[in-house]
Amino acid sequence: MAFLDLLRRFLSSRHRGGRVAILVVASATLGVVGWSGNPLTLPIAMVFPALWCLAGSQVGAATIAAAYFLGASRGLPEGVSIFFGSDLLLGLALWLTASLAFVSVHAVCWTAQDGWHRPIRYLIANVLMSLPPLGIVGWANPLTAAGIVFPGCGWLGLAMAMALLMLATTKHRWPAVAIVGVVSLASSVLWVEPESRPGWVGIDTSFSARREQYADYRQQAATIGRVKAAVADGASFVVLPESALGIWTPTTEALWRESLVGMPVTVIGGGVVLQANGYENLMITVTSAGSNELYRQRMPVPISMWQPWSAGGADADFFRNPVVELTGIRLAILLCYEQLLVWPVLQSIWMQPDMILATGNAWWTGSTNILPIQRAASVAWARLFNLPLTMAHNAAD
Repeated sequence: MAFLDLLRRFLSSRHRGGRVAILVVASATLGVVGWSGNPLTLPIAMVFPALWCLAGSQVGAATIAAAYFLGASRGLPEGVSIFFGSDLLLGLALWLTASLAFVSVHAVCWTAQDGWHRPIRYLIANVLMSLPPLGIVGWANPLTAAGIVFPGCGWLGLAMAMALLMLATTKHRWPAVAIVGVVSLASSVLWVEPESRPGWVGIDTSFSARREQYADYRQQAATIGRVKAAVADGASFVVLPESALGIWTPTTEALWRESLVGMPVTVIGGGVVLQANGYENLMITVTSAGSNELYRQRMPVPISMWQPWSAGGADADFFRNPVVELTGIRLAILLCYEQLLVWPVLQSIWMQPDMILATGNAWWTGSTNILPIQRAASVAWARLFNLPLTMAHNAAD
């Protein structure tokens, strides 16, 4: 009898191990496919809570969460190696480090208890990964798909998406997944890309760069030529990518002001202003009459830009200037890394903007899908709240 009992336990453990292995593979697939860079695949990520709740243990939950997060952020190792000019080992180390918050939260919040415990714990996990400090690395949040599943539904759509994510952790998980699938399919059939506001044009560029290299005269002149072409086509507001204006100095301002003489246009572009202990990553407006600092980035990229442990990095203030105003238009600006997070978007939307601007400088992303993921997230949020969207990104060839 003792032998049979031991054999039963062994077979049971193998069964649990096999189930977790299947869930891990499925979770990684959700991350890879859901975060492919196509907005219409984002709802696939909403299946993650259904797999997470089936983990069977906290260790299983951690493994399933790791598979999802690493699958979704799979472009990070290559991007890091390009940015720092290093081999893949540094990229792999930062990739794994970045996953620790997501994995730890979902492991701690997992519970074997049925009933209301699991959905409430998933809600807590999602909120923790949406807000600072853990939300600083809160990428790949399934809630981003709300704009694809419930386009135009605003805060109600966000609440319904959260309710479906919570329902997916209960015994009704498969009906919840089916609802997401059916509604997503209907949304994809009726899909409409968010439009830009009349007179607003975003210009994508393809300038090569290196770490701590900023726009030189040649790049500035080429960008000015692109702006003039857009104005000739009727643009009144031209949005340029992050860092398109380089280090903003009186000399750079004079170049742009003189170039815009006689043109009724406002240029909104990314620039850097140096400070005693680092720098500010900004969006700047410039016309023939002068320039102004429009937006200060709330959350620069950790480690590569934001380095609170030392001097020389980009300044961060998590909750400043969620909405800025330009000629009576209220703008929600998402500058590069902020497009991957949840709280900058929702903080801005809470302040009732008239439109969203999403800009970035993705010279370092290489052949990865990091930039398409940024764009897809911006599109999803704009569709959720039915807001005009203008995007401008630099992606080196």
